[in-house]
Amino acid sequence: MDQHLSVLTLGVVDPARSHAFYVGGLGWTPTLYVQGEVLFLQIGSGMLLSLWSVDEMVREAGPTAPVAGEQGRAPITLGHNVGSPGEVDEVLATAARVGGTVLVPGAQRAWGGYSGYFTDPDGYRWEIAHNPGLVVHEGGRVTIGEAGPAGAGDR
Repeated sequence: MDQHLSVLTLGVVDPARSHAFYVGGLGWTPTLYVQGEVLFLQIGSGMLLSLWSVDEMVREAGPTAPVAGEQGRAPITLGHNVGSPGEVDEVLATAARVGGTVLVPGAQRAWGGYSGYFTDPDGYRWEIAHNPGLVVHEGGRVTIGEAGPAGAGDR
């Protein structure tokens, strides 16, 4: 098996609400939207985010046991890197304005960057980060180097 993901699928309660949040609110462009079932969004070279109706997911793949972390959230965070600390704050404000919930406002981090967190309407946690050590090279290869204090390259 090749080392890559093609689709990251998240189960959502209401695909129309997800469409309103991601497309109408955040301004993302849908690749495919089947009302009441699934929304596909291109999130990188050869990579889709699929927001699939939990009911449809269970019908096809069977039930899943919830995996809960602190505060009842699944222990997963989706990351989105931006070009500046100001952009972090802008994205957090936009997410809050269109139906998301800011969990942690933007702040300087020990790893040398700046980040904050919000949840989408289904409770999926997003980190919006400015990581000066994260570089996306031509062709899509990503490197993470030292951006600040020791250990920042581990981020």
